Amino acid sequence: MLARLVPAPLVRWFARPYVAGDSAEAALAVAARLMEADILATLDVLGEDVHTAAQVEASTATYRDLIDALAARFPDVASRPSVSLKPSAFTPGPAAEATGPVRALAAQAKERGVAVTIDMEDHRWTDFTLDLAVGLFEAGHDVGAVLQTRLHRTEADLARIPAGMRLRLVIGIYPEDESIALTRKRPMKERMLDYAARLLDRGVRVEFASHDEEFCRRFAREVAPAAADRCEVQLLLGVPRERLTRELREAGLPVRLYVPFANGWDSATAYLRRRMAESPSTAWLVLRNLFARGGR
Repeated sequence: MLARLVPAPLVRWFARPYVAGDSAEAALAVAARLMEADILATLDVLGEDVHTAAQVEASTATYRDLIDALAARFPDVASRPSVSLKPSAFTPGPAAEATGPVRALAAQAKERGVAVTIDMEDHRWTDFTLDLAVGLFEAGHDVGAVLQTRLHRTEADLARIPAGMRLRLVIGIYPEDESIALTRKRPMKERMLDYAARLLDRGVRVEFASHDEEFCRRFAREVAPAAADRCEVQLLLGVPRERLTRELREAGLPVRLYVPFANGWDSATAYLRRRMAESPSTAWLVLRNLFARGGR
């Protein structure tokens, strides 16, 4: 409800620090600037839950072009930006219909030397997404998956991730019923540390994704030293963490920023509204900023 009260121009204004722009070119430029600072990037096209075949084709075409551009512009494979994608951007119907487009993009990415992460959406997508990501990895693709520590099922899902695979750990932004998920954030973050240690013990490559400085530092201090060559920390574009980034890099941990962009601000605004609806505190922050500016 609250997210719908925020005017579209204000949503766009608030989101600007967190969105690279309204084109792949803008995102590629951000990735290049990050590389100059020795920071990695993963690029994601904003948008999910498509409704038409035309939208599926548009998403697919954008990712095809993005993969080619990354391979052409970033010759060093080790520091080349990766791509992140959501399965619901590739089907207007059943989840299984996303399999073909995602597999085709994974095949192109393998040929071009671009790593892919299949993002996790709400709990209804968990089994499909894990099956798809793990299957592609086991078939020889550089494909990673994501697990959300808020879900109670995630503890069992850890065993599904094979050694050598990349696994991004997040608390997750999708609100879930308390019968299937934690509702308080600190326990979700404590789980991140616990699950990261377990995954590293099993030979998994852990991508610790959080903007909570306390837990990023704890990961670097308490968990990563056991297998620092299989760890990285992922932060959000637009969330200022210069000191934290410096500390993590001094500790020998790669830092990667999540760099989203949109094909146009209409799709970005729709996406951000959904995010605000999923996280009401964000909508309150937007409105608070609006009234604060109005009172100046």
